[in-house]
Amino acid sequence: MNQTNHTARTPLIIIASLFFIFGFVTWANGTLIPFFKLSFGLSNTQAFFVTFASYIAYFFLALPSSWILKKIGFKNGIIFGLLILGLGSLIFIPAAQARSFPLFLAGIFIQGAALALLQTAANPYLTIIGPIESAAKRISIAGICNKFAGMIVPVIMGTIFLKNAAEIEKKIADATGIEKENILAEVLSRVNTPYIVLAIVFCAFAILVKYTYLPEIEVEEDIIDETKGEVIKHKSIFQFPHLFLGAICIFVYVAAEVMAGDIIGVYGKALGIAPDSAKYLTSLTLFSMLIGYITGIFTIPKYISQQKALRICAILGIVFCTLAFLTASSQLSVVFIALLGLSNSLMWPAIFPLGISHLGKFTKTGSAIMIMGIAGGAIWPLIYGFLSDLPSHGGLGIPFHIAFYVSILPCYLYILYFAISGHKVGKTLKKTIAEKSAVQLEKISEF
Repeated sequence: MNQTNHTARTPLIIIASLFFIFGFVTWANGTLIPFFKLSFGLSNTQAFFVTFASYIAYFFLALPSSWILKKIGFKNGIIFGLLILGLGSLIFIPAAQARSFPLFLAGIFIQGAALALLQTAANPYLTIIGPIESAAKRISIAGICNKFAGMIVPVIMGTIFLKNAAEIEKKIADATGIEKENILAEVLSRVNTPYIVLAIVFCAFAILVKYTYLPEIEVEEDIIDETKGEVIKHKSIFQFPHLFLGAICIFVYVAAEVMAGDIIGVYGKALGIAPDSAKYLTSLTLFSMLIGYITGIFTIPKYISQQKALRICAILGIVFCTLAFLTASSQLSVVFIALLGLSNSLMWPAIFPLGISHLGKFTKTGSAIMIMGIAGGAIWPLIYGFLSDLPSHGGLGIPFHIAFYVSILPCYLYILYFAISGHKVGKTLKKTIAEKSAVQLEKISEF
């Protein structure tokens, strides 16, 4: 029995640790956006290429990641992904020395490519190691690690990168020539130590994974129709419309999450909040998400289903973003933006299992397609940045709070549709052989 407990819990601990890494790297973007605006004098649109470089990598690398995992296996895929993540971190060093924003973006893109590989492996693994009905519960546990990392990133990175930001911003504005160049070089050099440390940590964790037991989970099975007791064979991934609707839902969900998490600092600054305080606002959003994840662990599926949790969260998202719009004349608006973290919290844990359920032998490919949806985090900040920058270019003069509202509201409306009926489209079969065999993993299902 002790051996069973050990075998069951080790994969969850490793995956939860990976989610901590995902959160740390991803939510560092929230700090890098104002940091690069300060260091390179960027507009909102230009600065949001930080999130674009990170999230667009998922679109291009998710399907190749699925192929890589099939060739080298789950465990080796994690090791490979961690090493690539370390490489992307090290690119920050020459980028700082050269004062090259494009080179920084290249490093961020490589990090995103590594995360695409790691996420393609980790998310379906959490989903299929136990009953599909409690997948949201397991993903919520990993999500707590992810969001806890996101909460501490602004404190750590914000303290390092944006120390005395208001004072430095004034110095840069007043300085000229060599003096200005020296100030900018000193500011950019702040990335050196943190990203060297991160690269070492990622490589060390890769070594740990190599010598840790992680079972390969096979999902190359056909689908069984329990009403007829027959095995149903599907020939194409396109026979699962709910998968593609789910990928779109991931797209708009990640867009909403990035809007609430990475853009809240820019939003708060537009409301007059001092830069030295605005750099910590992302932590408020992620704290709200953490509360939601904890709620999900105790309520799903015992009290509410994944579908119902998703409906509730979508409605909360509509309510909070509307309240943020209506209170935009005061700093209370930032509170409602932070509360969007609560509405976003149980979305990924619910959307992902609903999207890849009933795929049988197409589960790995379907998971990669779902991961491609993360590219929503690349597109939406640019839309907001473009709209919010229009006044400075003599355009339509859209106020920042209206730009935020018209950008994020459609996301929650689509998520509500998927929660109500989208996840049911084309889904007539009840259970895969892989899902039935997963029930036998009782110790894992406790999580």
